Amino acid sequence: MKIYRRLAMLVLLGTMTTACSGCYVFKDAVVTAAAYSKFWITTPPIPVSPYYSQQIEDTYWEEERYTRVPILDAVEGENAPLFCLDPPSSDEVVRALPDKAAGGFAFLAETARNNIRIVVEPIVDRVDECRFYPLAGPARLHHCHYKCTVYYDKTIRSYWPVPFTHSDETEDVVYIDHDHLIRCTSLEAP
Repeated sequence: MKIYRRLAMLVLLGTMTTACSGCYVFKDAVVTAAAYSKFWITTPPIPVSPYYSQQIEDTYWEEERYTRVPILDAVEGENAPLFCLDPPSSDEVVRALPDKAAGGFAFLAETARNNIRIVVEPIVDRVDECRFYPLAGPARLHHCHYKCTVYYDKTIRSYWPVPFTHSDETEDVVYIDHDHLIRCTSLEAP
């Protein structure tokens, strides 16, 4: 703290000596440096937890990716095949897992997921009859349900008071729905 005060005093002294010398470029640089040095003396560095950045990222992903339901255009042809084309991504599956690895305190109890392997199995793939949906109009609901099994090594570490590491093979199952609407053609409309 004393070193910052001495630095500020030197900058102030330099500003006062150059103020009457006619050296305007140097004077402006010294005044700017003095202003910034005062800021860092009064405001200490504030650490920001990564928890808040994770919250912002989660909010963005949920709003942008996983909360919107698409309404697809009508499929032309009577016998056109309709099947699920978009299985859940690994990011979506991991975000949907129950949060058993969260929490804990640094160096006291840390939990991590390692060697993640995801198996996605389609369960339901069917299309309902054409009907009217508010805010969407006449459409058919296409049901796409998936069973996602996640295999991973759950590692629990603690460094204090007794250091230890425990690894366990874990299996979690998550069910994800990718239901969406498909507009009806003019021949199918109710």
